[in-house]
Amino acid sequence: MLSGALKSLFAVSENYPDLKANQNFLKLQEELSDLENKIAAARRYYNSAIKEYDNALEVFPSNLIANIFNFKKIKNYFETKEEEKAVPKVDFSDKK
Repeated sequence: MLSGALKSLFAVSENYPDLKANQNFLKLQEELSDLENKIAAARRYYNSAIKEYDNALEVFPSNLIANIFNFKKIKNYFETKEEEKAVPKVDFSDKK
């Protein structure tokens, strides 16, 4: 969703040259791009941790401990739903 919003935001900025040159807007673009990268990295880390945990449940000797304490596989990787991927509308017009 954030990725789609960024694309929309950058497209809108092309139509408003004053906005594109504004330092605050440039800083906002930079911070949003950074935030998107951090979220993607956290998602990859989370999914990797789940994969490592699930693999450890199957490998000797950790599978012995997992069976004793009844640890279960997680299997729920972080994925976005289709309705969450909708791109929000960005409008910088002065209409009120």
